[in-house]
Amino acid sequence: MDTIYTKNAPNAIGPYSQAVKIGDMLYTSGQIAINPATGNVEATDIVGQSKQVMANLKAVLEAAGTSFDKVVKTTCFLKDVARDFGAFNEVYAEAMGDAKPARSCVGVADLPKGVLVEVEVIAAL
Repeated sequence: MDTIYTKNAPNAIGPYSQAVKIGDMLYTSGQIAINPATGNVEATDIVGQSKQVMANLKAVLEAAGTSFDKVVKTTCFLKDVARDFGAFNEVYAEAMGDAKPARSCVGVADLPKGVLVEVEVIAAL
């Protein structure tokens, strides 16, 4: 098992890795809308936060030698599904391109740092 780290994604804010590679698979930790350059959550709306989340995931995937087209499963957490699902889905679809992995999208009461969205992925290498 190998851990993945890139300075192009936020540092972990707890005792975990950005991602773990085992065999031919990569498992990312959930990414939130922290700008890795500043260490802060800068976007305040679902579109801006979703774009940052997907950029962070892209950086972790690239650091592991894979990409969104190799993602097999995503789990998406939204603080307000009723309000934010449509806008999140547009950003998600744009980032994924032609990839259509299996996905779960759930509403949650709270997320770290008060963000609106968190996404984790499982990808083939």
